[in-house]
Amino acid sequence: MRTVAVVVGGDSPEYNVSVKSGTEVCQYLSLRYNVYLIIIRGSDWYFEDNKGRYHKIDKNDFSLIIDDRRIRFDAVFIAIHGTPGENGMLQGYFNMLGIPYTGCNMFCSALTFNKQVCKFFLKAYDIPMADSIIIRKNENPDLTAVIQQLGMPCFVKPNDSGSSFGVTKVKTNAGLIPAIANAFNESDEVMIESYMKGIEVACGILKTRSETIVLPVTEIKSKNEFFDYEAKYTPGRSDEITPAVIPDKLSDSIQQLSKRICQLLDCKGIFRIDFIVVDDQPLFLEVNTVPGMTKESILPKQVLAAGISFENFYSMAVEDLFE
Repeated sequence: MRTVAVVVGGDSPEYNVSVKSGTEVCQYLSLRYNVYLIIIRGSDWYFEDNKGRYHKIDKNDFSLIIDDRRIRFDAVFIAIHGTPGENGMLQGYFNMLGIPYTGCNMFCSALTFNKQVCKFFLKAYDIPMADSIIIRKNENPDLTAVIQQLGMPCFVKPNDSGSSFGVTKVKTNAGLIPAIANAFNESDEVMIESYMKGIEVACGILKTRSETIVLPVTEIKSKNEFFDYEAKYTPGRSDEITPAVIPDKLSDSIQQLSKRICQLLDCKGIFRIDFIVVDDQPLFLEVNTVPGMTKESILPKQVLAAGISFENFYSMAVEDLFE
């Protein structure tokens, strides 16, 4: 039986969500593999056994020593949202060690993690999206020109953070400066994006060497101002309708555009692409290369709607590494 490490944690505010995601994945992968939940937090990389004992990872070769027995991993399932699991850093580490891992490669992870750079890349291929600009710390942007270009309301977002941490929907000119300051708490770069009034949708994909499984589309109806962290992870704060109650033609369009973006970016493994639909036109928002996999998350609901068992779904991503 092969041995698989499921790495969780990370250094972003999504730490707790990552641990929950990885714990869910372990539940199903353990039906087919020897599975170890490896927690990464800063320089602390460890496994906690069922007796509450902590065993450190040897970072020289990503091995684990338990009771004088060295455990080496055949593959790694990356379930870290944010840094270092979603921005290419961990992928580069495993590349150097020659250990196969699930999900996108180092370049694709780094590219998609930077929202604005990803948009620049896809815009060159005529992928429809909202207008946006980037500002960096210690810059003094002309906010009047920003407002003239993007209009009001607008969204202010950290350029490389997930789960809507630091995101603000700005409705007035006076609210722009505090929103930017809030976003800078999460990132050194801030993206300001024009507001798109429409339907928010998400489409999950599993991409292996042999096939591309495009999951049913989810329609997201937040009961908050927008789909923020509370709406994502607090039961009752949003309605996530899967499959989305939209015309079949629109659903097909979203799925085909998701598949097209997947091909352009060379995404692999399990990921999710988010859109806003305006006048029946899906506009690209972002790619989540390590989407949430908790019971409250969108992608597991899409897997259920597709009629795929979680055991098969997560195992397909792992088995692809051994082909």
